[in-house]
Amino acid sequence: MITVHHLEHSRSHRVLWLLEELGLAYELRRYARDPDTLLAPADLKAVHPLGKSPVVTDGDLTVAESAAILEYLLDAHDEGRLRPLPGTPAYLRYRYWLHYAEGSAMPPLLLRLVFDRVAQAPMPFFVRPIAKAIATKANKAFIGPQLDLHLDYMEAELAKTRWFAGDEFSAADIQMSYPIGAAAARAGLNESRPRLMDYLARIQTRPAYQRATERGGPPIPGQ
Repeated sequence: MITVHHLEHSRSHRVLWLLEELGLAYELRRYARDPDTLLAPADLKAVHPLGKSPVVTDGDLTVAESAAILEYLLDAHDEGRLRPLPGTPAYLRYRYWLHYAEGSAMPPLLLRLVFDRVAQAPMPFFVRPIAKAIATKANKAFIGPQLDLHLDYMEAELAKTRWFAGDEFSAADIQMSYPIGAAAARAGLNESRPRLMDYLARIQTRPAYQRATERGGPPIPGQ
């Protein structure tokens, strides 16, 4: 039996979504974030040394990292669904977006989250202006331009094809759902980029996405 070690409001929603798309049975083990730090609980380290989610166990096998988990599940169970044929241009595009999501799209989003928390964190009154100034400068000089660069790039790519790997929905779209959702939640993604907003609306209407959300909660608070 596949077991998903699922942290609330996290990337592991993508694993649940893929399993629902494939119609596979799985066990869900839920973990709550620390209310103060918002980090994963320490007991996840009993599953994987890094103590992070998503993690999937399947018999004696433990698989971590979102893209690795999706590829493992597709290799074992997809039966030709949810990814293009190997050796085709669409397959290369699919592999690119599968890894772009975490390798390129998420770093500036994570930086935005970190620096926003620095600016809002409790601290002595005489330090607060300095912390806010550093966070503001980092956002303005580097993080904001990087976010605009990537959002504009993704918007332009969706002008070429309906989905990220082509005209058919694939697991690359499942992987890309988290950075785009995070951008809408905390990085200013709005109707000024209509293709990305349309993409976000379309994935959220898929029955498998909705079932994953019913079982595990939304990937990002408020969605």
